[in-house]
Amino acid sequence: MALPQIDADAPDFVQRHVNLADARLGAVALTASDDFFAARERMLNPDPAVFIPGKYDQNGKWMDGWESRRKRTAGHDWCIVRLARPGVIHGVDLDTSHFTGNFPPAASIEACHIADGDADERSNWLPLLPAVNLAGNRHHYFAIESAAVCTHLRVNLFPDGGLARLRVYGTPEFGAAVADAHGLIDLIAALNGGTVVAANNQHFGFASNLLLPGRGVNMGDGWETRRRREPGNDWCIIALARPGQIEAIEVDTCHFKGNFPDRCSIQASAAVGGTRESLITQSMFWPTLLPEQKLQMDHQHHYRSEIDAHAAISHIRFNIIPDGGVSRLRLHGRPV
Repeated sequence: MALPQIDADAPDFVQRHVNLADARLGAVALTASDDFFAARERMLNPDPAVFIPGKYDQNGKWMDGWESRRKRTAGHDWCIVRLARPGVIHGVDLDTSHFTGNFPPAASIEACHIADGDADERSNWLPLLPAVNLAGNRHHYFAIESAAVCTHLRVNLFPDGGLARLRVYGTPEFGAAVADAHGLIDLIAALNGGTVVAANNQHFGFASNLLLPGRGVNMGDGWETRRRREPGNDWCIIALARPGQIEAIEVDTCHFKGNFPDRCSIQASAAVGGTRESLITQSMFWPTLLPEQKLQMDHQHHYRSEIDAHAAISHIRFNIIPDGGVSRLRLHGRPV
């Protein structure tokens, strides 16, 4: 199993916001001027790009990303992407991992908002990221200063080449959140804008997997910590998409059988101000939202009456005791 890779040089927006170009959330690479060598859809794969020596297909060397052929005419290559949800973009990562002699020297991004249907070449494209220089086999992080709500992006490569991954970090439009039959919204769902602020350990799986839609597809599709060999327990801090009051909680240990946590609990608070580091310290003393609960392997645990009375909250601390893996976490409530 490939272990998760956290880029120590990644800027703050990578952890603070949702990747709206994540295929797991519903992002789609609609069309491209050319994807002869590598299909455009691979560019939206949330997993780190891989290189497989000796792997070829009918068009040439197999590459994990989007790659166009060598351009022999005027112009440049492009790809139109529908974001998983309309949102405001705060930063992007143009990742050329494993593209060395075939990366584009430069790239730019344009954006548009389409209320119904999909964008095409004739849509009203507006600049989002001006042309920037790229290098081979590395991440390129760029902050975006725009308040515009975007539904589609057009990635331009000058003039051609390969892009391993496109990651677009933004705040989803909360108005698109869907309530359940009881009028409740999952206030920590990634598609609604929930984000992981911090986690003490993510050795086998990112805590952000907890916020993905659907049930986990396998044991790697969840948050899993290493085996704890010292006192204490593992935890992660999650910011709600909107402050609210919680009426139902789901803890899903899907696929985790010999490595699920023995117990879990949730603390919560209406945290105002501060930094990531100060939130970690404060969270140790937050009031209890869900008292300690015994967990089972590969099981959906639902809680309602067990939830403590509380005012509106903005952040939670999810404790797993002592360690292990959880596939999904849901907090269904009413925003205030």
